[in-house]
Amino acid sequence: MATAHVNPTRMELTRMKKKLATAMRGHKLLKDKRDELMRQFLDLVRENKSLREKVEAAILASGQNFVLARAGMTDEEVNLAMLAPKQEILIDARERNVMSVNVPVFSFQTKSNDSGDIFPYGFAFTSSDLDDAVKSLNDILPDMLRLAEVEKACLLMSAEIEKTRRRVNALEHVVIPETQENIKYITMKLDENERSTQIRLMKVKDMMLAKAHHYETI
Repeated sequence: MATAHVNPTRMELTRMKKKLATAMRGHKLLKDKRDELMRQFLDLVRENKSLREKVEAAILASGQNFVLARAGMTDEEVNLAMLAPKQEILIDARERNVMSVNVPVFSFQTKSNDSGDIFPYGFAFTSSDLDDAVKSLNDILPDMLRLAEVEKACLLMSAEIEKTRRRVNALEHVVIPETQENIKYITMKLDENERSTQIRLMKVKDMMLAKAHHYETI
């Protein structure tokens, strides 16, 4: 139904037609954006599931190795072995744009390239289970960072998908139908005014002819 404040003029009709064209173009672009976001979001969800299972399995295995190490060593020996880390890791956090969503990108660099520097202790008085636990945590670090990336990206993209979906629905069910109704209303009013004008002109013409030729109009 047309809104009450719409003026049935040709200028308003032109404005409404431009508004409708813009709304329909925006609707198509937003639908395409929503569909592409959904496609990438589902890919990330699948990757997230796989990474989470892998990371949780590795952390569980590492925890079991730590338990075994503590069984063969005293608490003081374990605490002393892990007291002074030898390796240093620098994490770089950046962003990349995915369909107008800024998702995080993490990368890391170790201070030393020596693989032995992940062990902050000597091997003489420590258990091999402790070595396995430390190595498993070191090996899973890239996957843990990627998991953090993916989970945050999923969170941001789901919010953007919901926002885009609301905009698409607003255009599809409110803006476009109302604009189409307004165009229809203005067109009908203009046609009605044009017919009234034609009838008045015909009446004036008949009156002028009657006056000129001295006959009565019906």
